[in-house]
Amino acid sequence: MLYFSKIRIISVFLFTFILSYFALSNFTKFDDNFFSKNINLGLDLQGGSYLLLEIDNKPVVTLKLQSKIVEFKKFFKDQNLILKNFLLDENSINFESNFNDVNKIKNILDDDNSEINTYFQQFKTHEFNFIEKNNFFKISLSNYGLILLKNSSLDQAIEIVRRRVDEIGTNEPNILKRGNDRILVELPGLDDPGRIKSLLGKTANLTFQFITQNSEESFGTEKLQFEDGSEEVIVSKRIILNGDNLIDAKTTVNPETNETVVSFNLNRVGAKKFAKATTTGVGKRLAIILDGKIISAPGVREPIIGGSGQISGNFTFQSATDLALLLRSGALPAPLNIIEERTVGPDLGQDSIDAGILSLIIGFILVVLFMIYKYKIFGLIANFALIINLFLLIGILTLFEATLTLPGIAGIILTVGMAVDANVLIFERIKEEIKNEKNSIIAFDSGYTKSRTTILDANITTLIAAFILFFMGSGPVKGFSVTLAVGILTTLFSVYFIARLFTAFYVIKNKHKGKLI
Repeated sequence: MLYFSKIRIISVFLFTFILSYFALSNFTKFDDNFFSKNINLGLDLQGGSYLLLEIDNKPVVTLKLQSKIVEFKKFFKDQNLILKNFLLDENSINFESNFNDVNKIKNILDDDNSEINTYFQQFKTHEFNFIEKNNFFKISLSNYGLILLKNSSLDQAIEIVRRRVDEIGTNEPNILKRGNDRILVELPGLDDPGRIKSLLGKTANLTFQFITQNSEESFGTEKLQFEDGSEEVIVSKRIILNGDNLIDAKTTVNPETNETVVSFNLNRVGAKKFAKATTTGVGKRLAIILDGKIISAPGVREPIIGGSGQISGNFTFQSATDLALLLRSGALPAPLNIIEERTVGPDLGQDSIDAGILSLIIGFILVVLFMIYKYKIFGLIANFALIINLFLLIGILTLFEATLTLPGIAGIILTVGMAVDANVLIFERIKEEIKNEKNSIIAFDSGYTKSRTTILDANITTLIAAFILFFMGSGPVKGFSVTLAVGILTTLFSVYFIARLFTAFYVIKNKHKGKLI
């Protein structure tokens, strides 16, 4: 157990040196970009923005009901049941049926195996509730149908928010669900909170629609205004394309006009639709609409068949970049409202760092003094291994550019205690072996061997707890679990390679002396 081959010794020193080098990069700058990594600081340490968003589900419910109107019409037509006078409000679909068909419609809607009013087999409740009075039906989402719809829209909104935040490049953002309709966003070190608020506040619902002069068009028309307020035009409600057909968007410069534009590429379905629409719409103006505002309305001079195009609109480079970001990340299912906003200043973070470092220093000094008092030279070896352990821990966190939070500092402090505990178990076991064994080398070897199972069991169980905290927890809890897990691994390495290596050197060199510990 005390024997170390030359290859093992070189490997231990090389591994320790590399990770220590990474650790030092947090305190000095290196020319090599690979080694110029740093630990990222969380919101509680370096400051940043805290946003609480609330999703407005009214448009989601309305769109759901609107899409169901077509399904209802088709389904009941296939059943030879005539429905008429369809009306839609915020919460319900209203229609009229023939008196003779009322019972048939009610039976279909009440059927546990209904194809148009599902969910019963899975949730023991239908997707829709209905009220019938004098052959007039009022259909609305059931409580469970409403819950599923809101949960789905919230999950989708979280994913879109995450994409937009990731595009900005914020380190380790914390995006969490809060209740049934709220999203918590924590952005460490964000220096432009106004921009992120602007990006998160836009639904980014993109559509392509033709400008028309025919107010009686079959699809219907609506008046829309340009984003800059310069003009108001009549637009056909027929949607040629929407944002779902986009596969990419990026900021470019038009070489002919030297203006900043947003270039986009369409998927196969979108390219086919776009080619057909622009073929029949040569000479017309195509309105590019974002969240109900026209951002550009170029004239179609020739069919666009390549599946790509450009959006222009007096963009600055920043505004074009933001628009491209919004288009790439996708449209939100519903508007998001900022109901709470806080900015955590760096002074608070520095106070937290200072407090954490002070507690670490105090704890470390007390441990060092205790180990020297209790185990003399071997206490010094354990303390040296403890210092190396901290460098290894910081080095690994730096290598993966992990985010350090205040609970993470607590995990580092806990690692110090666990590392000392392992050495205490080993040294106490060695003392017991020396009582029964005259040979110092054999006694020390037995001490390390017989204590190994106890140390491994204790650390593995703690490691399992750290994994559970990581996968079940969130935010600062994850930060604590990461430093704890990494600290356990570095502790085992420092105890069984660093401390044991120097212990072996000392014991072998002083094997003829009397009591060594």
